[in-house]
Amino acid sequence: MVAIRACEVADHPGLAGLMAEMQAHYRVPCPSDAEIRAGLANRPAGTELLVAEHDSAIVGFAAFSAIYPGPGLRPGCFLKEIYVAQAARGLGAGRALLAELARLALARGLGRIDWTAARDDERLLRFYENLGAKQHPEKVFFRLTGEELARLAEG
Repeated sequence: MVAIRACEVADHPGLAGLMAEMQAHYRVPCPSDAEIRAGLANRPAGTELLVAEHDSAIVGFAAFSAIYPGPGLRPGCFLKEIYVAQAARGLGAGRALLAELARLALARGLGRIDWTAARDDERLLRFYENLGAKQHPEKVFFRLTGEELARLAEG
């Protein structure tokens, strides 16, 4: 059975290992374990984490924040990241994380959950669609980073 709960400081070591696995999965650079733990301890205000636990091990997580405004000027929730360990896939951790996030959103009066997904990951897209999520192709995802971010900040 998979249990979902809010992340606690004691979870940081296990969560750091899971985040390192996620970085390898996406084939992107990964900071050191100490840097990951520092990031968890000093994450921006309003950032929340849920963890999925199975047999006393953290096997998944969801990182999210409340956002405002949305359609109808209602608040919503943005799911920044959801990840389940490769070895734990099929246990229902992803579905359980999203179900708990949906319960939290409704309890807090948040009218929706938004997130992004890799366009070419058909299995992932089917998973989200099977939950009842709808793709919104009329929206385009943008990102400012690195030199472009610094240049804009400088004016």
